Amino acid sequence: MSPRMSPQMSSLPIAVRGSTDALSARDRAVLFDRSTSSDTAVRDATAAVIARVRADGDTALRAMAREFDGVSLDALEIPRTQWTRALDTLAPDLRRALERAVANIRGVHEAFRPVAQEITTADGARIGRRPDALGRVGVYAPGGRATYPSSLLMGAVPARVAGVGEVIVCSPPGPSGAPSDVLLAAAALAEVDRVFAIGGAGAIAALAYGTASVPMVDRIVGPGNAYVAEAKVQVSSVVAIDSPAGPSELLIIADASASPAVLARELLAQAEHDPKAAVVLVSDAPALLDAVEGELAARVDTEPRAAVIREALATRGALLQAPTIDAAVAFSNAWAPEHLLLVVDAAREAATLDALRNAGTVFVGETASVAFGDYMSGANHVLPTGGLARSYSGLSTLDFVRWTTWQRIDRDAAAQMADAVGTFADAEGLPGHAAAARQWRRA
Repeated sequence: MSPRMSPQMSSLPIAVRGSTDALSARDRAVLFDRSTSSDTAVRDATAAVIARVRADGDTALRAMAREFDGVSLDALEIPRTQWTRALDTLAPDLRRALERAVANIRGVHEAFRPVAQEITTADGARIGRRPDALGRVGVYAPGGRATYPSSLLMGAVPARVAGVGEVIVCSPPGPSGAPSDVLLAAAALAEVDRVFAIGGAGAIAALAYGTASVPMVDRIVGPGNAYVAEAKVQVSSVVAIDSPAGPSELLIIADASASPAVLARELLAQAEHDPKAAVVLVSDAPALLDAVEGELAARVDTEPRAAVIREALATRGALLQAPTIDAAVAFSNAWAPEHLLLVVDAAREAATLDALRNAGTVFVGETASVAFGDYMSGANHVLPTGGLARSYSGLSTLDFVRWTTWQRIDRDAAAQMADAVGTFADAEGLPGHAAAARQWRRA
């Protein structure tokens, strides 16, 4: 990208280097085609798993635990006494961290809880809308490469704040036949109702259709791997989902005021999630891009998850030069990242933030590490990926309610609308509608 690149820099595997306004068709495909649903192997394998669960229920879930997790399960459900024991034996500092996260998540989501509203129209009709909590929801907490109690808290705590009747958690079993102790402890702190040691697409199918052990839910939330994301898409015709989330994403918009070391650390942190994680830096400062690349090259092999990071950088990493910060914003709005870190001069920070439209969540300022949002700030980390931030929002209490709308139309309001509605209905060729309205016209 720059003639000043050192040999060390050039050896770092970065999928895309270049200018935002001169990307090749290949580079645009690498950056923008991030949906796992385009993978026919994932789609077909997921459909087969869902069909097995629908046909054989618990028997299929136990068989898949043996096939995919290498464990034989006597029971799919983990008893509450086991969660309590996990919480009681948790390391004190970890317990305090989880409790602090729960308090922050609860506080933020309580502040943004939806409220009932009512208006009176010009014709005198009174229209109201109230949020009614869902009866039962399923929270998926990923396992596999890593355990994510934070994801359990991000799904379960807002559900409780919203007043959901029953919160069900599914997470893959570990070698013991149960999810990790820290995840079970998180379930206890989040005050969920039931925990099942099932994972992957099978868990999503069980929550969507129900089995002898696993109850059918009204909505499924929570992130997961490509098979979990695809399963959520495939069952979305029978149960609501939050969004079909995939691998982690980070886009950084930065100008010359940013610290290269800080930006490199953020890119490394998100790249360690998954070999398919997408991490992108867009800047109007070529020297910053070179410096960040140097920092990445110097640090990557010191990271415990270096192999995962290198693969992510080589597959979906990008260092892009934009002619202006406004152009960087335009690129970001088109790319629609899950996480967006904004590090620009204070004089233009507010205006730049206002111009950002399509992002799961925006971290403003150099000290606003994405890691804080992942664990502790209280804003939700279950966010749309794959460009779906163009139309989906991050998880919130809104995901755990449905809205009941009511209309009170008294005699005066009916008379006000009768003739206009009759005319409208006549135009649509619905004489019964016209007659129903005109019966209330004034004599």
